[in-house]
Amino acid sequence: MAARSPLLCLLLVSFFILLCLRSHPLGLKEIAFWMGRFILILALVTFIVSVVAPYFNTVHLSGSSHSVPQKENEHHLEMVRKEQQELLSKKACEYNENILIPRQEEKLRKLEERFYKMTGQTWKLSEGYTLGEAEDQQDNSAGPNDRVETANEEAIRKRKLPENVTKPLPQCEPKPKRVITLPEEPSETEEGVVIIALRCPSGRVYRRRFYKSCSSLVLLDWMMKIGYHPVFYSVCTPLPRCHLELKENVTLENIGLTRHTALNIEEKDPL
Repeated sequence: MAARSPLLCLLLVSFFILLCLRSHPLGLKEIAFWMGRFILILALVTFIVSVVAPYFNTVHLSGSSHSVPQKENEHHLEMVRKEQQELLSKKACEYNENILIPRQEEKLRKLEERFYKMTGQTWKLSEGYTLGEAEDQQDNSAGPNDRVETANEEAIRKRKLPENVTKPLPQCEPKPKRVITLPEEPSETEEGVVIIALRCPSGRVYRRRFYKSCSSLVLLDWMMKIGYHPVFYSVCTPLPRCHLELKENVTLENIGLTRHTALNIEEKDPL
């Protein structure tokens, strides 16, 4: 088709020139002018046809040749995609059954075992046995001449405890309860009197007068009398904060309480 197009164009141009010469006779110059114009147009048309024709041929051939393989490739890719998806689904199911589920069951079993141990119900962790199975085993283990122990006899045997358990404990005489008594409160005008203010953890303040020669243990008795036991609370100075060493042979004057003083009751640090 590309080789015949220039010949067709040449024939058309020649036919057109003959018609023009027959209808309008021209001179040699005019004929040469028109011939040059027609040859130029012919060359231009030939160039355009030679460039455009191969493009249309290749597009047509490529469209017809690649339409079928493209569909086959798409079908093949779809099949491969489905196979890969099925393989991945199978692997996921196997991983879930072989690894995840056993791991969760083991974790749950450990948590259950820990819970029963904390609550003291370890008997639930044992497999146990059917009711009457232990008695059947005991009957089978006994020989033909052995006497089978009844349930009452077994209970009586188990109730027989050793003598060190059944022996009554020696009765201890109860210790007499100590009655807390504070010394009489002196008057303010007497010599050797000191006023002590005791601040409780609740914020309440108690005030009382004591002789400087009183034992320092009178502070513990006073603290216990208002409701704070010396086992859990102690007496200390506010500033600087210092715990007082209260002993029987140490007086209030010896521990530094020579003037009107405010003391605090504080809770002891737990060991």
